[in-house]
Amino acid sequence: MNLMWPSLSTDAVKPVPSHDGDSTSVTLSPPSTLEEDGSDPRLLVVGGQGNYLYLADGRKVLDACGGAAVACIGHGVKEVSDAILAQTATVSYVPWGFLDSQSRRDLCKWLSRSSGGYFTKAWIMSSGSEAMEGAIKLAHEYFVWTGEPQRINYIAREDSYHGITLGALSVGGHVARRSPFEQLLLPNIHRIPACNPYRQKLPGESDDEFVSRKAEELEQAFLQAGPKTVAAFVAEPIVGAASGCMPSVAGYFKAMKAVCDKYGALFILDEVMCGMGRTGTLHAWEQEGVIPDIQAIGKGLGGGYQPVSAVLASGKIVRAMEAKGATFTHGHTYMNHPVTCAAALKVQQIIQRDNLLPNVQTQGRYLEKLLRDKLQSHPIVGDIRGRGLFWGIELVRDKTTKEPFNPELQLAHRVHVTALSPPYNMAVYYGQGCAGHGRGDHVMIMPAYNVTQDVVETIVDKFALVINDVFGKLEKEADAEPRK
Repeated sequence: MNLMWPSLSTDAVKPVPSHDGDSTSVTLSPPSTLEEDGSDPRLLVVGGQGNYLYLADGRKVLDACGGAAVACIGHGVKEVSDAILAQTATVSYVPWGFLDSQSRRDLCKWLSRSSGGYFTKAWIMSSGSEAMEGAIKLAHEYFVWTGEPQRINYIAREDSYHGITLGALSVGGHVARRSPFEQLLLPNIHRIPACNPYRQKLPGESDDEFVSRKAEELEQAFLQAGPKTVAAFVAEPIVGAASGCMPSVAGYFKAMKAVCDKYGALFILDEVMCGMGRTGTLHAWEQEGVIPDIQAIGKGLGGGYQPVSAVLASGKIVRAMEAKGATFTHGHTYMNHPVTCAAALKVQQIIQRDNLLPNVQTQGRYLEKLLRDKLQSHPIVGDIRGRGLFWGIELVRDKTTKEPFNPELQLAHRVHVTALSPPYNMAVYYGQGCAGHGRGDHVMIMPAYNVTQDVVETIVDKFALVINDVFGKLEKEADAEPRK
């Protein structure tokens, strides 16, 4: 089978004469776009409420993923819309460099309290990529403040994703997203294997033995880079898009942090996708027995109601900055934006008021049970993993050898397209690369924190039917192939 999904391209921008009054000029004007000629293949969403999205073609789609784990309290929550309107009516923009807003102060206080006061400063950004760029820069500037400016190297993991901007992309190990820009990426990133127990644990190897082996990999990376040159180790507590909700084994992050402490490097956790309640605790690190020096948060912070993320800095970082009388050399036009801060704070207040984190834990356990009951024995389901309402299903060609499918089949994408189509009408997230080197297909289920038991049942019932549908078509395609 050699199924390739066509990509879309647009014509080059062409100069078109444009006349304005008596003067004559030439401006760059694009030809007709996909939007203009109506051929954009993406489905048009015209509304959303709760767990559902409404399409222009009249369909009602069950949102089982919230995009990339974004819509954490569902769609159409009027309280959040009202908070946005109220803030806009008060003040819509404040230049962060020399003025401040009450909504920013309130959100930052809330974030500090969420860590028991451990994080003493937050910079509010607009995207996860921005937050990770800030985290990377903050780590180096910390060492500038403390007299070790030679610490310019970072250690990160394979099969990871930390953002699409050049610095964050350099740290990430997402092969497909890095490949067009390899020549532009930073050279000072040292990489170790990710923590993938499904594919990396040896036969008969205990969790403790596996963790020891992982810690030795990090130790060797420090020694190869030069221990006094490493600024930070960067990781996702549960790997999202790059590996499909891949948690570590117990004790892994304690061991990683111990190596960082040994060599005086910082410990950065990227919780843009897995944090802010997605795994059942507000911060994913609460379940790992560690706390980072610097943390990035995003998607679940604002639930999709505004583009918002944040860099959280521990007291250790802030004390070094204040002792030097310095400020973080970082900023964007829309940093600390008052409207995004108001929206994020309201989302977090709703999560807290409505006691949604226990629901994430309860419905997450139920989601896991149903997925295992209905799909664990399926011929193409290799692994079911995750935590809270953050679950990934890895699809394999051979369950025994864990051999992935040919990437050209784009199997996870086929599952996504099938799920989104009638009669299923359900959105799930998908990706490739969980088996390493761009190979391996995974599908992710990440419903809203206020999801109910009956909706969880519907999600799994639909998803099982989708998997059977795709598997049946694969078998037919294989039977139709000429025998060699």
